Amino acid sequence: MASEGFPKLVHLSVFERLSVLVRRSDSDDPPHPRKKPTSLLYDVDDNPPLLVRLGASIQHVLLMSVGWLYIVVIVNAAGGTEAQAQDLMRMSMIAAGLATILQGTRGILGSGYLCPLSSSLTYLPSSILAVRTAGFSLLLGMVAFAGATTGILSRMTRHLRILFPPEVTGLMVCMSGLQLIAIGCPRFVGYVGPGSVPHFRTVLIGMVTLVAMVAATVWNRGKLHVLPLLVGLIFGYGLSLAFGNLPWNQFLRELSEPWVSLPHRVTSGLSFRFSLVVPFLIACVTANLKTVGDLTLCQKINDADWKRTDMKSISGGLLASGFGTFFSGLSGGVAQNTVSSSIGLSLATGTTSRSIALPAGLAVIALAFFPKIAAVLVAMPAPVVGAMLIYSACFIVIGGLQLLTSRMLDARRIFAVGISFIFGLSVDISPDLYREVPEFLRPVFSSSVAFATILVISLSLLFRLGIASKIKFQVQPGPTAFDTIHFFMEEQGAAWGMRREVAMRAEHAMNEVANSAYVLNPGLKALDVTLAFNELKLDATIDYEGTPIQIVESAPSIEELGTDQGIAALSTFMIRQYVDRVKVKTRKGVCSVLIQLDH
Repeated sequence: MASEGFPKLVHLSVFERLSVLVRRSDSDDPPHPRKKPTSLLYDVDDNPPLLVRLGASIQHVLLMSVGWLYIVVIVNAAGGTEAQAQDLMRMSMIAAGLATILQGTRGILGSGYLCPLSSSLTYLPSSILAVRTAGFSLLLGMVAFAGATTGILSRMTRHLRILFPPEVTGLMVCMSGLQLIAIGCPRFVGYVGPGSVPHFRTVLIGMVTLVAMVAATVWNRGKLHVLPLLVGLIFGYGLSLAFGNLPWNQFLRELSEPWVSLPHRVTSGLSFRFSLVVPFLIACVTANLKTVGDLTLCQKINDADWKRTDMKSISGGLLASGFGTFFSGLSGGVAQNTVSSSIGLSLATGTTSRSIALPAGLAVIALAFFPKIAAVLVAMPAPVVGAMLIYSACFIVIGGLQLLTSRMLDARRIFAVGISFIFGLSVDISPDLYREVPEFLRPVFSSSVAFATILVISLSLLFRLGIASKIKFQVQPGPTAFDTIHFFMEEQGAAWGMRREVAMRAEHAMNEVANSAYVLNPGLKALDVTLAFNELKLDATIDYEGTPIQIVESAPSIEELGTDQGIAALSTFMIRQYVDRVKVKTRKGVCSVLIQLDH
């Protein structure tokens, strides 16, 4: 298991020394201790062997390269040239590499997790709108604006915890995985649009690539277990070469370029228009929420005892993402966002070490100076791309569902998630439904992730109206006490979105209080219970008139269990096991038992 806290200075790697430079002075406080899941070979704090780090970084670069296809779409939409697409792509690669490295640092700039960034699908509609309106200078100016806005929003995340309960972040992660399916499945079978017919050879290439990756993950526990994409790539490229599925014309044209050349801006100017503020703000907020979901999943898969989203890490991650987008706009690239499929890869291979961020980021930056190598990735056969996306989507979708169901859900939360999920899917299932929406709202309906995210947050806030943060009820001692407590904890726990484990512990503790109070006070008629909850803790106060219970430090002996006092002592001993803190107060004949559970 990885050691907790900071390693000694003499053992710091170059990457960790660079990380220290961007940490805040107050970040020296020890982080919340993580428990390494048994499913991980190398968790976020581990330092894998050099070959494992290099192999893992190459696989992440392969997934990051999918984002570069969106740049080609932007340039084609504006009627641009192939040279302009290369300029935009290469500057975007430098920004993505830098942002990926920063994301791996801990502190004010970076989340401390392996969560690579690449060109963003979320910004695609607003980017096309900008480049069609006034060319590449407006695109770059609005991208820089979006990056600066993200940086500002990152400083507010600690005060916006209410927006990111697990069912919201879980749905965002799940929809990101489903979006990968919507992108990957057509490429997997070679579907390019209405009228096209999937070809047997294309499907075979996709199937063999996918099976090779699954086999390396499931049936191999050696080095290949952490390198499934490279295994799939070998099989995929090999079959594509044999079947003639490689786009040789494009491939050879790219290879005619020099081996090494300096990237440069597509245009020397930057411009800004208020008319595009709304589309870019919508895309910015949606991209930020997606980042929150991705980083939350990173936190969960690295901690077997994960309880809630660490907003400090989220804040640093958003700032790194904002910096990457801002730098990309200034230098001549497109907007950047986290790559969900990379998180799926980390989960599949059991390798989530932040030390991989440095070689992955440097590799992407280096590719910007070696256009021939980058051309090999851009020319990757469509079924191979589809297989990689489907492989990653398996883990992203399941990870999102686990986040979503980690809390108790009542009808309000079920409707908030269900409605958002259904209408989010409708964007991919029936895109014609939203073809006539106003231009400035296109970013909302540009993808299932964007629409579902905005819906689930809006509905979650709406359905929170009318939910009290404190409730009171009475318990009659006797056989019905447990049923009464169970009913209220089930109902209110779901309304508050509590973790079921905390609700059950509170339920058992209150039942023991009722039993102890009744044993010491046979004539007791009722107990008054007050519950108060916030995201961090549950407070329960049980008031009754009579002899106060005594919280014991150790279990009673067998002889003591033969008396009423011994039975009451056993109950109070159990109370201490169930809760994190307990206190007993008496005032004017009224006993108050205060119990508290961390959430």
